[in-house]
Amino acid sequence: MSTFFPKLKAVLVVVLAVGWIMACWMPQPSLAQPVNQKQLEPRLAAIAALASPSPMVSIPAGWFLMGSVRKDDDPYGMDTQFDDTELPQKRIWLDAYAIDRDEVSLGEYLAFLRRQKREPPEELKHLIWHVITVHAMPDPVLTRWPALYLTWSDASDFCRARNKRLPTEAEWEKAARGTDGGLFPWGHATPDPELAMFGKYHAHEIPLVAAVDSGEEGQSPYGLRHMAGNVAEWVRDWFGFDYYSVTPERNPPGPSSGRYRGVRGGSWKSKPTMLRTATRSGAPPDQRSPTIGFRCAKSPS
Repeated sequence: MSTFFPKLKAVLVVVLAVGWIMACWMPQPSLAQPVNQKQLEPRLAAIAALASPSPMVSIPAGWFLMGSVRKDDDPYGMDTQFDDTELPQKRIWLDAYAIDRDEVSLGEYLAFLRRQKREPPEELKHLIWHVITVHAMPDPVLTRWPALYLTWSDASDFCRARNKRLPTEAEWEKAARGTDGGLFPWGHATPDPELAMFGKYHAHEIPLVAAVDSGEEGQSPYGLRHMAGNVAEWVRDWFGFDYYSVTPERNPPGPSSGRYRGVRGGSWKSKPTMLRTATRSGAPPDQRSPTIGFRCAKSPS
């Protein structure tokens, strides 16, 4: 699955993006080999046992620049809006909050499922079985992979069990770009492999991801890792293609309803333009994808 939209008028963005999502994401034959549940179970337990939670980063209250200024004279430049959904740029106030420095890891997610006595999704079990039997992936590596193949509700449930929540889209964007509207989390430099995990491709949807606690070189102004690439991230908001045009200037909560949930940050498969801090995307909330993970946020007590 990919979460990028073609550069068309804003009214077409959601429709075409969903067509791309549904056409490009499907179970892959190489991951359909039968899973030996008896042999897999102790490996899942071992991966979960190695989990280490992310530290949280405090984001102070204050104003920041959200969205982009329209630019029409350089259609392929990184400073040019990806599409009209990120227009216009506004000065937005957010109250103080905290957010995970790292994306939620696969080990943390498996540990959560075990505590809840819930089975991992079939797609995830097939993936783990494949990489441990075919690629001999060790448990200490897998535990630090980002969590993936989870729905928006799965991510929300995990955060709530930790007395946290998914970040709003505005909170995510401020944490990614700082107060002055940074183009990428690390600044204005063109993305490269030292800064982000992106632009990868694998025919069988085996994720080419980095450990969630890596990525210091491409960290955001607040020190968050992998806010561009690795896995894209669910946010709390419904995705509204015209929401930035009507966003309230204080603590925007997102649209009250919708068909798709917001997804931000680009993934290991994304082109550089999807790594821009202002680029927006969305996906059906029940979508399970090897390119979407999440991190949690928390309001002050």
